[in-house]
Amino acid sequence: MPRQQTTEPHRNKDGYYRESFWYNGKKYSIRSKTLRGLYEKVAERKRALEAGEIVCNHNTLVRFWAQEWLITYKKSTCGAAQYETYTGLIANHICPEIGNLRLRDVRPIHCQKILNNQTATSKSHLNRLRYTIKQIFTVAHDQGLIPTNPAANLVLPKATEGSHRAITDQERVAILQLAERHPAGLWVKVMLYCGLRPGETAALCWRHLDLNAGVLHVEQAVTAKVNTIGAPKSRAGIRTIPIPAPLLDDLRQRQGAPDDFLFSQPTTGNHHTKASLRCYWKSFKRALDIQMGALVYRNQIVQSVVAKDLSPYCLRHTYCTDLQSAGVPINVARELMGHSSIELTARIYTHSSQTALQRAATSINQFHSSVISTDIL
Repeated sequence: MPRQQTTEPHRNKDGYYRESFWYNGKKYSIRSKTLRGLYEKVAERKRALEAGEIVCNHNTLVRFWAQEWLITYKKSTCGAAQYETYTGLIANHICPEIGNLRLRDVRPIHCQKILNNQTATSKSHLNRLRYTIKQIFTVAHDQGLIPTNPAANLVLPKATEGSHRAITDQERVAILQLAERHPAGLWVKVMLYCGLRPGETAALCWRHLDLNAGVLHVEQAVTAKVNTIGAPKSRAGIRTIPIPAPLLDDLRQRQGAPDDFLFSQPTTGNHHTKASLRCYWKSFKRALDIQMGALVYRNQIVQSVVAKDLSPYCLRHTYCTDLQSAGVPINVARELMGHSSIELTARIYTHSSQTALQRAATSINQFHSSVISTDIL
């Protein structure tokens, strides 16, 4: 007769019994030195959850408290994209470092080390991470779970200003050469020549282009994380952009039906998502790496030559610096980039000058013509 299997928890090497259970889509893990204590804690936690109580105290593990903070204080107060950002920061940076510490055991040095481990990242990333850590422990302190806030005086380590850069002259030549033959080439050129955000390119339809007038209308974007088409990032994101001559000729040769997406997934015909755009860029960047001399073995790149920080946003950043090089006034550049401003006079001025827009179109065309003739020809 086969031996009956038992689900009774086993004592782990650290001397604790553990048991996990799910409640409303969330996993809870309980531990105790004794089996009896474990069962009592599990029953108490389930009772408290059913009663709507938040079972947290100074002995609560940071990973459990961080999830409670996220669900209670952020889920209903921020957008889907921001919520996913908090989730990623907690899962990828905070919990791996201090997730298994009890709230009472966290010290300022633990929190500071989380930031120090991210010194190779951008300043904007560090600011978001510091804010998240501080908020998690500020609420814990306000709730009386801990006597002091260990994240109250975090020091921001030295980091790169901003999160993106302009491409180099060498990168520009290589990118434009590859764009002529790569499937993602037109997409790359739209970001470089028009400064669109990746999410804006994914929602772009042919009806948004007036090829006779040589302009592109940004009216919608694919929302990050949830991948649905909606309004651009801000009101300033709704804008009209002159299309430089090199790109305009390319678009005229490929013009499609008004409601067709400029860029769609080849297998489904649907608009691109954040994940598919990432694959799109990965394919282009790999081809660029090989073109620029990467060492390849058995179809795998074993020694890359392309900069690790080269991203689609570098193309948008380059567009902004090109505007400056082309002599486009800063107020017009702000409009073309779709940047928001809290200054009413600047906002009114940037949306009122059609003459300035036409002047910008002429300047951009002259600039790109000189770049192409110098760098490529």
